[in-house]
Order: sequence, then C-alpha cells, then structure tokens
Amino acid sequence: MTEKRIRWLLVGVLVGQLMLLSAQVRSEDRNYSVLEASMLRLVAPLVRAVDGSAAAVSSLRGRFETRKALREDNEKLRGELEAMRRDRVETFGLEQKLELLSKAASYAQSSGSPPRVADVVLLDYGSWQQTLMLYVGDQGVERQQPVVTDAGLVGRVVVAAGRYAKVQMITDRSASVGAMIERTRRQGIVRGGERSFLGMDFVPLQEVVKVGDRVLTAGIDGVYPRGIPVGTVVSVRPGGELFHRISLVPAVDLGRLDQVFLLQAERVPPDLQTIDDASR
Repeated sequence: MTEKRIRWLLVGVLVGQLMLLSAQVRSEDRNYSVLEASMLRLVAPLVRAVDGSAAAVSSLRGRFETRKALREDNEKLRGELEAMRRDRVETFGLEQKLELLSKAASYAQSSGSPPRVADVVLLDYGSWQQTLMLYVGDQGVERQQPVVTDAGLVGRVVVAAGRYAKVQMITDRSASVGAMIERTRRQGIVRGGERSFLGMDFVPLQEVVKVGDRVLTAGIDGVYPRGIPVGTVVSVRPGGELFHRISLVPAVDLGRLDQVFLLQAERVPPDLQTIDDASR
C-alpha cells in the first residue's frame, strides 16, 4: 500500500471517529446531538429550496389556469357584447320604424288620408328645377299625388314610372300651392322662390300679415288637401299697389329628407271641374 493511500485511509478513519463522537455528544438540553444539528444546518436550506421550487411551480400552474379561465371569460364576454350590439342595432331599427309608423298614423288621423311610406333615392335641390326621386314599391303611385312628411308639405308626384316616382318640390320655381294664413284664414298662392324660399302672392295690402305666421294648404287647388303646413312667414313687404310681397321658409327641411309619405287625396270629379264650361 502506498503512502498516499495510507494517508487517505487515516483521514477517513478520523472523519468516521469525529462523526461517531458528534453523534454521541449531546447539547446542553440533551434533546439532540451535535451531528444532528450539523446535518440539520446542511439539509434544511436544501429542503427549503426544494419546497420553494415546488410552491413556485404550483403558483405558476395556478397562474396559467387563471389566465386560461380569464381568456375564456373574456371570449365569452366579447360574444355577449357583440350580441348586445346586434340587438341594439336591430332595436334601433325597430324604434325608427315604429316612430315612422306612429307619425304616419297621427298624420292620417289629422289629414284623413291614409299615407304610404316611400324612400328618397335621389335629391336635386341645387338646380332651378328642384325634384325628388322616390322608391315607392310594387303598389306604384299616381300623378299629382301629394308628398308630405310629419313636418309638412314636400310637393307632388309629376312622373310615375313603376316602382319609382319623380316629385316636384314646392320650392321649384314652377310649383304653386293653394294656401292660407292660419291666423287670419286669408288665402293666396304659394310659389317656389329663390334660394329655397317660398313666396306667397295675392294677399291684399289691407290684410295684416305678421312675421311668424304659419301658412297651410287651403285645399283649393284640386291637388293638396286642406291643413298641411307649408311654411312660416319670414318677411312682409309691399309688392305693388294691391298685394303684399311675402316670403316664407318651408316647413320641411328639404335638404334632410330620407323618407316621405304619399297621400291618397280626394280628387274633384272631372265632370264637376267642367260644369261651368258645360253650362255656358
């Protein structure tokens, strides 16, 4: 046996004896040995580290599970929110239709004419000939049929072509409406004017006309029924020796038309329209 091996053997024997002595030596309170205390100091940090690693792994797994649950809840909430948005859009559409039908019903009660709803598909109020193009559906329309909104008079149908109709607005320079001042019941003729204003003719100078007076259809032109709002007086000036020069602003904002009502007005029979000619 070499000298080096003998040395290592002696070291091993000494270490073994020290461990035996440590195991036999007790602390002052005799509850544990010095060897047990040394082993505890050596092993406890390792056990604590292992325990901490296990807790960290468990916490990490819990975080992943929580994140997965939150992701699933988030997707569910997004689906419910999207469904609520669709329901809101549908509800808004139904509210719009209900409001339109309510206005139509109230207008029918006041005018005595059953209205039909038509969509505005083209609006030309920039040229001197101010017209609308309407989509009226399969039922079609008739020429001279009045066109209104819940605010007042829009015009009359001048061309009927299947599902579409062309409407002459009251602001057109060639348009005319038999009208009356609501406050005094004085009748006159409303015509289209410049810059989307209306003019009222044939109101005598002795008639008191005030700014703010409402003008309604008089039902004397054979086209429009009585009592539909036409406009409001914005200026009154002497127009000649006999009549006022009256300017009106239309009751309907023609630049914001989206849907309108078609009235089925009562027509004067043709034989009554020509009775004076026949009697002469």
